[in-house]
Amino acid sequence: MNTAMPPTLNIVARYVDGRVCKGTTRDFAPNRTEFHVDPEGNKGSPVKVAFAALKAVFFVKTLVGSRYHVEKKNLANSQGQGRRVVVTFKDGETVAGFTVGYTPDRPGFFVIPVDPASNNLRVFIVNASVAKVDFTAAGIAAATGARGAA
Repeated sequence: MNTAMPPTLNIVARYVDGRVCKGTTRDFAPNRTEFHVDPEGNKGSPVKVAFAALKAVFFVKTLVGSRYHVEKKNLANSQGQGRRVVVTFKDGETVAGFTVGYTPDRPGFFVIPVDPASNNLRVFIVNASVAKVDFTAAGIAAATGARGAA
C-alpha cells in the first residue's frame, strides 16, 4: 500500500473579486469543485477555495516572486509543448503561453507561461473568468506586441 503524501505545491489563488490567497496545497485537482490552501506562513487553518469564486490558480516557484520582473509574453518566437494561446480575462489581464488541454465546456485548463524566467510554473485558468481564448496568429501577435509579416 502506497502511503506517500501528495506533493506540496506553492500556489497563488486569484479570485474574480480581486482577493488573493497565497500558500500551499496538497489536494488541487482540476476535475473537482474545490481544494484547500494552507495560508502562507501557517496563518491559521486551511482555507477551502471554490473554483466558482476563482479567476485562476498560479502554481509558482516561490510565494515571494519578484515584483520587478516584467512577464515576457512574446509567443511568436517561442517554443513550447501544445498550442500557442493568449487568454484574456474579463478584467483585461492576459496570460500568454502554451496549452494542451483547452476545452470550453470544462471548468478550466492549464497554460504553461511563455516566459521561462517567470515565477509561474503553470496557471490553471477558470473558464468562467475568461473573456477570450485566442489561438490565431493575428490575435497572438496583437496581444503580445509581436510584429507580423507585412
